[in-house]
Amino acid sequence: MKPITDYIDYRKFMLDFYEDKKAHSVFSWREFSNLAGFSSCSYMKVVCDGKSNLSKVGVERVAQVMGLAGFEVDYFRAMVAFDQSKSDEKKNAAFEQMRSIAQRHKVRILEEKFFDYYESWRNPTLRELAPLMPGATPGELAKKCYPQISAVEVQESLKFLTDAGLLLKLKDGTYVQAETSIAGSSEATRLAIRSAHREMSKLAADSLELPVDERNITGVTMGISDETYGKIVRELDEFRHKIIALAAADGEINQVYRLNLQFFPLTRKVKEVSHEKA
Repeated sequence: MKPITDYIDYRKFMLDFYEDKKAHSVFSWREFSNLAGFSSCSYMKVVCDGKSNLSKVGVERVAQVMGLAGFEVDYFRAMVAFDQSKSDEKKNAAFEQMRSIAQRHKVRILEEKFFDYYESWRNPTLRELAPLMPGATPGELAKKCYPQISAVEVQESLKFLTDAGLLLKLKDGTYVQAETSIAGSSEATRLAIRSAHREMSKLAADSLELPVDERNITGVTMGISDETYGKIVRELDEFRHKIIALAAADGEINQVYRLNLQFFPLTRKVKEVSHEKA
């Protein structure tokens, strides 16, 4: 079974533990639940399926049954807190605790580079900008950014991007992208993306000060139904894929842009519409 720090999702960790035990011995959900002190014979399966949460007492019981020791127990507690916390602030705190535990014990969280990548707008911006300016100094790259940042911040971001394998630095000092796109699917990545959306939205507001021929910001306020909402979302997804294709086909890139697609409610629902047929 993989080390605990290869996991972000404690439910997946528990499920893999169960599958591993079952593959090497006679082991059942009933035994797993009973060993952890739960009266319901299927409670561990219910937890792994995401239909119930672990209490603080339950966390300690399960950790003991799984044979966790030392920092593994602390990491497991943090994983549970990360999954079960309701606010992004608490989720961030739990993830930082997981990272701290992993760093102290010289191990790395697999999704950490994706979390760090989305944590600051500088990383995706410089990942696009650095290859466009071969031979440019950190100071020259910094002056091209909106808003302008320091040469030190550029150096820090470039070091992260190369260490994480998201940019490659060639022998002549130029940069190329290691991959054409960045993708992550874990809850940690989704949390970081939400933070990135907040940061990018603030930058969009600041861009209103730019000349109108350098930015395009429009909006419309409308009343719609749930059905129309779904239709609009599908149109936006199709539009986004078309934009990505246009950008990918561009052979004369000279600037880095950000496109925000923001479609959100301004009110709560006035009434619930029944879809039942008479």
